[in-house]
Amino acid sequence: MLRRHFHRLLTASVSATSLLSPLLVHAQTRTVLRAGDQKGGLRALLEAAGELKDLSYDIKWTEFPAAAPLAEALNADAVDFGAIGDAPLLFTLAAGSRVKAFAANRSDPYGTAILVTPQSPLKDAASLKGKSIATNRGSIGHYVALKAIETAGLTAEDVQIKFIPPADAKLALTQGAVDAWATWEPYTALAETSKHARVLVSGRGLSSGLSFLAATDSALHNKRAALKDFKARVERAQVWSYQHPTEFGAALARIIGIPEEAARLQFERRATRWLPIDAQVVADQQRTADFYLKVGLIKQKLDVGKTFDSQFAARA
Repeated sequence: MLRRHFHRLLTASVSATSLLSPLLVHAQTRTVLRAGDQKGGLRALLEAAGELKDLSYDIKWTEFPAAAPLAEALNADAVDFGAIGDAPLLFTLAAGSRVKAFAANRSDPYGTAILVTPQSPLKDAASLKGKSIATNRGSIGHYVALKAIETAGLTAEDVQIKFIPPADAKLALTQGAVDAWATWEPYTALAETSKHARVLVSGRGLSSGLSFLAATDSALHNKRAALKDFKARVERAQVWSYQHPTEFGAALARIIGIPEEAARLQFERRATRWLPIDAQVVADQQRTADFYLKVGLIKQKLDVGKTFDSQFAARA
């Protein structure tokens, strides 16, 4: 009797395992996108718009304080893709990273700016001669700082550029350790609305306002369908955000932990729009690459046309 009982238990166990095995295989083969993000970026946008529901894949998020460490993570294959500005993307591509941009957006670059304290005597870019500017190496802030001083007839040797991450750079500015801070949103809006800084030079006329979703070659090959779906969700979420500015501003403030006034200011004035990777996008990115070569931040001319997956939307 005991043997018959054991046999029935064993048969039941095998049957249950057979029923569960397809579920286990499905769980094991579910795609995982390793997403690199920055403060106030993709995750906040998607969450606020409800676009993280009903995913056919999983997302593992990693937040970075700036584009440079995100670019390093892409280069090390620690993340599959991330949101990154035009200048830092070029910086990592020139260093040999095997990544490509597969989606592009353009924003009003006002908030990519050089900030000074409200009481600073500095009036324009020319007055930065002999002064110190905090920024992240290879960042869009770094790019705007270099473009601003060039436009004013100065060179990099005429200023002291100190490479400091955003949180420390803000502290350095407010405590007088540096004269200016070249940064981006939401840091610009946060510094303005808190009355800790004012815009000395905005990015208008200096920056292309381009940013990208960039992925490793392996992710573009192996996780293409998931990346395509993710891109579509981001584009829908962006449209939703401008259709519901009050709701999104409140959600953004809550998600990233900044005052609602700063959250709304930074996203409303950016007026971000997603666009196809066309000849204009490539030409603008080439101009940025050529400027980086001119100022010595990259050592060899970069053909940016090879750094895009411009047919991404057309393929599964």
